[in-house]
This record gives sequence, structure tokens and C-alpha cells, in this order.
Amino acid sequence: MPAIEVCSRIGRAILNGLLPPRCIGCGAGVAEQATLCAACWTGIRFVGSAICRRCGRPLANVAAPEPICGACAASPPVYDRARSALVYDDGCRRMVLRFKHGGHIEAVPVFARWLLQAGAELVADADVVVPVPLHRWRLMARGFNQSALLARALPRTGGPRLAVDGLLRTRATDSQQGLSATARQRNITSTAFTVHPRHCAAIADRRVLLVDDVLTTGATVSACARTLLQAGARAVDVLTLARTDRPDRVD
Repeated sequence: MPAIEVCSRIGRAILNGLLPPRCIGCGAGVAEQATLCAACWTGIRFVGSAICRRCGRPLANVAAPEPICGACAASPPVYDRARSALVYDDGCRRMVLRFKHGGHIEAVPVFARWLLQAGAELVADADVVVPVPLHRWRLMARGFNQSALLARALPRTGGPRLAVDGLLRTRATDSQQGLSATARQRNITSTAFTVHPRHCAAIADRRVLLVDDVLTTGATVSACARTLLQAGARAVDVLTLARTDRPDRVD
């Protein structure tokens, strides 16, 4: 057995002894760190290949080679493409909220693998990776930006540049959780964001990959995309850990 594999196994055994492995979905005991128990694993739904090529929403039937959902056909989103790893429903909601609000960041490497599987093409095409920012007061209260952790975890060897503070949230807004699609749009506009002056040159005429945790109506990522495009970005793609499968997108 190679020495590096032996060291890895010893390291995992020590870690498991110090911190008993817990399911990243529900917190139940599991055999390995950063894994899911059987119940949580069977409950989550990965977004398949039958999706709208613009917003990435799962589609029941795909007839065309590059299908577009009704919402995107009627009103194309400001971003170019969006892809997500999971369908945001009861099966993954607790896992995402444990990460976002419970501080269970040990799941980030697993999430990053899922993100890369869902958005490999977007990562390959990107020049710059930018996370959706938190306002400084919310960042201080939470202690971390979940979108920045996901963006940092994406592999970048020979790939796109990471601008972790490429976007700044200049205006504190109410939480989007629980708001209707229309209320989300009113709550979040492009005036809430600005491009950090230090990254203007890096973003100008580049394809930007915007990373967030959950895509619901698209109000937040649309506002961020408008800000990036106004700053000269050539195009903006969106990659999120999860997304709803409802056709209630509002731009």
C-alpha cells in the first residue's frame, strides 16, 4: 500500500476518534467524515441532464437538443447559463440550512465535488469566479460567507481566477427566506451590489462564474449579474449548490 494512502487512512482514523463522524444532512452518526447517512442520501435529488439550457431548471420532458423552459423563452434571464447540483426540496433543505446557518462547513469539499459535476462546463469556460457577497453586518454575525466557501473549494489549477471579494454588498437587505418571488425582486436590486475597484480590470471583458448556495427566483443572482455586466463583464454564468424546480423565476 502506498505510503500516502497509509498516512491518509491514519489521519482519517485519528480525526474520527477526535470528532465522531456525523451525517452532513441530519447529524446522525456515520462511518466517515463529511458523508450522508442512508436516509439522507436516498432523500436528496440531483439535478439531471433534462434541464433548461438557460436557467438550469429541471424539465419533465426534453424534446429539443437544447431546450428552453417557458419562463426563459418569455423573458430570458440576464445571466447566460445557470447550473445547480441539487433540487432544493425537503430532501436537501436541512442539509443546506445546517451548512448555511448552522456552520457545518465540513460539508464544503463534498458540495464542491457536486458543484463541479453539475457545472464542469461553466467552470471550464470561466475566466473569473466570484461568490455572491454578504453584507458586512451579516458576515460578522454569521462568521463566514457560505458562497465564498463554495467558490474557494472549486478546483482552480490552471483554471479561472478567484475574486472572493469581486462583488461587494453595499446595502443591507432583508433575508430572502420566506419572501414571495415579487417581494424578493423588490428586496434585492443591482443597487445593493458593486464591483470592488480592485477587480474591475480583471472582470472587464471576461466571462464570470457567479457562485451561490441556493437559486430560487433568481432575484439575487440576477442583481449580481447586472452589476457585473454593467462593470464590463462579457458574460455571467451562475453555479449554485441547489435550486428549486418551480418555474417562478423573476428577473
